[in-house]
Amino acid sequence: MHVILFEDQNVPNLYPVTIGRASFSISVGSMRLINIAKELGARIELVARNHLRAVLRADVPESWSPDKGERKGPILLINGRTVPECSLEGLWKELVSREYERGAVVFSGSSIAAAVLNTPDMLPNRELGCAELQGILQDLDLPIVYPSRQIELLERPSDVIRFHMKIIGANLEHRISTGFYREILDGVFVPKDESVSPIIGDYFVSDTKSGPIILSPDVQIGPYCLIRGPVYIGPRSKVIEHAAIKDDVAISSVCKIGGEVEATTIEPYSNKQHHGFLGHSYLGSWVNLGAGTCNSDLKNSYNEVSQETPSGKFPSGMQFLGCVIGDYSKTAINTSIFTGKTIGACSMTYGFVTTSVPSFVNYARSFGQITEIPADLMIQTQERMFARRDVAQRPCDVQLIRDMFDLTRGERQLASEPLSL
Repeated sequence: MHVILFEDQNVPNLYPVTIGRASFSISVGSMRLINIAKELGARIELVARNHLRAVLRADVPESWSPDKGERKGPILLINGRTVPECSLEGLWKELVSREYERGAVVFSGSSIAAAVLNTPDMLPNRELGCAELQGILQDLDLPIVYPSRQIELLERPSDVIRFHMKIIGANLEHRISTGFYREILDGVFVPKDESVSPIIGDYFVSDTKSGPIILSPDVQIGPYCLIRGPVYIGPRSKVIEHAAIKDDVAISSVCKIGGEVEATTIEPYSNKQHHGFLGHSYLGSWVNLGAGTCNSDLKNSYNEVSQETPSGKFPSGMQFLGCVIGDYSKTAINTSIFTGKTIGACSMTYGFVTTSVPSFVNYARSFGQITEIPADLMIQTQERMFARRDVAQRPCDVQLIRDMFDLTRGERQLASEPLSL
């Protein structure tokens, strides 16, 4: 079997989450779709937007490319916006095992969620673009099938948070079922390999009545911390003393987290070290929240929160919805982020965040200032950030910043005029 994870034309609707990140690399419920797909044991091929290809080749060198031979066996295609539920593995195997004359396609709404091609020669043996692959699938005119369960796709940034809360419990149970972990307290799981056991400070309080707590290799938990499951903390991450990590929190690898956090996903290499509330939110990678930064996740009217993005407002279907912050963005001390706001990639915010924030801007609207951040300045900042974590800055990382800047140029308009430098 050969597996293709592909991005479709609706991926930009997930901005700022997908400005510099492939849709199949978004963490939801502590899992990424690419990691679940790898459990199928097949060669993985990644079909992504042009500006992400170089980074994906560097980060996932084992993925298929034409120089590694022809595709073999039936081909399973999976939409990169698929909500990464671990239980999908069984559904995908079911699709591949069925006997179709040529293949079949599964829809979620008007979008192709998955497809099966019976023979590899139904696709040209070369690297495919996103639009080209979708055009091929449409031209093949495969029969539509209806699997035993619906496949959910991410449509808007708020969906990343909504589905995270829905699936984190089941995803953590799947992690535990792999046998990688041992239980040290009621509902608290750590790696079986004691050489990478977490360091847990004094007076640690765990509450697992609503779900398990998983502590990955080399995690550090400071003294006087409360963790209430379901919670996942990734490798080499640190929870600062006196922190309260409560309900539906997934912290990825190499993060430093303090204060109060609830119902939130935090991607790798992001920091929220200081006191302040972060709830029902999503933080991209290399984000840093300054001391005292807080967000609101509930309107005073208790009404549904609208998701506010640079392209407009959209209903979220959620009463609790905090912020969505893109990769590399920062907040100054005592920044207050209003309910349902999005902050684009590579931006710096100060004071009160009362509107959505474009990418690559200094946002100090409450002080009467919004200015553009040049790409070269962000590249210099990236180099210094990487060096602090012993991460080498690669040419593909530099080019990605430039591409992200160009992709989001249209966001940085004020009264139909570009923002000043």
